Amino acid sequence: MPFDHFLTRRILKSTYVCEVKILAGEAGTDYKPLIEPYRQMRGGIIEALHALMRAYHFIPPKALKDLAKAFRMTEAEVYGVASFYSYFTTKEQGAYVIRVCRSAPCHLENAQGVMELLEKELGIHAGQTTEDGKFTLEWTECVGQCAHAPVYTINREPVTEPKNVFSEQIPLLLEQLRQN
Repeated sequence: MPFDHFLTRRILKSTYVCEVKILAGEAGTDYKPLIEPYRQMRGGIIEALHALMRAYHFIPPKALKDLAKAFRMTEAEVYGVASFYSYFTTKEQGAYVIRVCRSAPCHLENAQGVMELLEKELGIHAGQTTEDGKFTLEWTECVGQCAHAPVYTINREPVTEPKNVFSEQIPLLLEQLRQN
């Protein structure tokens, strides 16, 4: 059964929020417009995967088939590329993907405490998505902001707060995102 309605996802990007309209479901969805601009580019599959992630927050299974055809690869090879990089996923995610850094500097500065607070506030555990589809919570490796440890990202944007106030700021930030 084809889907003809749209979902709106809000994406946090630095200090502004933008909306991306996507087709609900996969039936009849054409991924070629997102893939085609990168077909002739060296390493274009990576750029096409990024385009799909920006639009859908995950790589839909049907898109893997379209990527394989466009880049003359097997679906297994495309899946291998998509699953190798931690920022690509074939699992549907929330509109806001929150990743807590667990590298050594963040670990020493209480990344576990940040994760526990996020889990409590969201009512989920790492690797899960909230029932309303707004938030996905994950661990990640170094995000290159070690001087600001502990660090977490929201849709790839680092959130660096003084370590003594993150317990006050996280609930406020989540509430703001819930309102969007």
